Amino acid sequence: MFDSYLRRWKDRLIEPLAAPLGSVSPAFLTLLGLLTGLTAAWLAAIGSVVPSLLVWLLSRIFDGLDGLVARRFNKQSDFGGYLDIVCDFTVYAAVPIGLTIFQPTTINFIALAVMLSSFYINAASWMYLSALLEKRAARDASTQTSIIMPSGLIGATESITAFCVFLLFPAHIAPLFGIFSALVFITIIQRLVWAKQNLTPDT
Repeated sequence: MFDSYLRRWKDRLIEPLAAPLGSVSPAFLTLLGLLTGLTAAWLAAIGSVVPSLLVWLLSRIFDGLDGLVARRFNKQSDFGGYLDIVCDFTVYAAVPIGLTIFQPTTINFIALAVMLSSFYINAASWMYLSALLEKRAARDASTQTSIIMPSGLIGATESITAFCVFLLFPAHIAPLFGIFSALVFITIIQRLVWAKQNLTPDT
């Protein structure tokens, strides 16, 4: 929801970190984001709350740096964008799994299953839509990142914030997962409505 507005401010904040990284591959930064994200998941699984939160935030800094370095030093590539998405999805699945391992109750596993299901459906809701929009060359100011993706209620900013809350309050992940799942499902509905309004039949 806020990604379109906050992206330029995010880039300004981490620009000093990107400036000396001209010789670094964006893919390397993406993989660092994956490694630190998985480390955050492991720390969550053993109950190290503060370290897991700090490492999670570090992983998201790497996730922001890869694209910024790619754009600043003209290193953009389709593979880089693809790798970034795969690594992001891996991390966003691993962290809540780690939290549930730390609090292995039935209700937590049910909440985890519902939330991961919402992620799965959400991925389908925008990935295929992205392919259709790319086919139609429909890129405009409302689309984001290296792929065409209409914005919705839940985006990267909201997800990062939600995961910070999860890591800060691991004893309450069942209701927190439930709330976030509901917001993701609202986003899915938003994109379905957008698609209905904008994908007119081919003639």
